[in-house]
Amino acid sequence: MITFLLVVMGVLAVAMILALIRLARGPSLADRVVAADLMTTITVAAAGVYSIGYDQTVFLDVAIVLALIAFVGTVGFAVWMDVKPGEKRP
Repeated sequence: MITFLLVVMGVLAVAMILALIRLARGPSLADRVVAADLMTTITVAAAGVYSIGYDQTVFLDVAIVLALIAFVGTVGFAVWMDVKPGEKRP
């Protein structure tokens, strides 16, 4: 079980590095926001894996709160991007 958890955490670490590269190089603001959202999702997954591996249920609460905050931020950005040119931002 420990080997499996280490492999999963390694895959999540590689995914985080790739998302960080996209965050740094993203040609547009939307690419950077999607990369930041992906990094949050990877962090939620890492908290879940850690919670399962070490039997610490408090990390599931952390993962839920982090996922909710990321969702609200992504929806806020989507609303902000939907404003047409020449209109006032809300």
